[in-house]
Amino acid sequence: MYAVIETGGKQYKVTEGDVIFIEKLDVEAGADVTFDKVLLVGEGKDVKIGVPAVDGATVVGKAIKNDKAKKVVVYKYKPKKGYHKKKGHRQPYTKVEITKVNA
Repeated sequence: MYAVIETGGKQYKVTEGDVIFIEKLDVEAGADVTFDKVLLVGEGKDVKIGVPAVDGATVVGKAIKNDKAKKVVVYKYKPKKGYHKKKGHRQPYTKVEITKVNA
């Protein structure tokens, strides 16, 4: 069984046992996470599509860790003007393992 969930403004297709990297959640490592906004759930021809979410469907996961992604370097440069600016950014994320999909 698979489901499409929405969290952090993004949508993820998940099944039991998947490990996903999502926008940072305010939970500690090892805590259970429940996603209530399930947009689609099903398997094969038995698929339920929500308007906008499926009533009563949840996806349960376990937060593995909170961390930051690799650094992205932004470098602005204008030739012959002596202008350059270097800036870095590390996006925080939460690594979640999906444990159960409830239809």
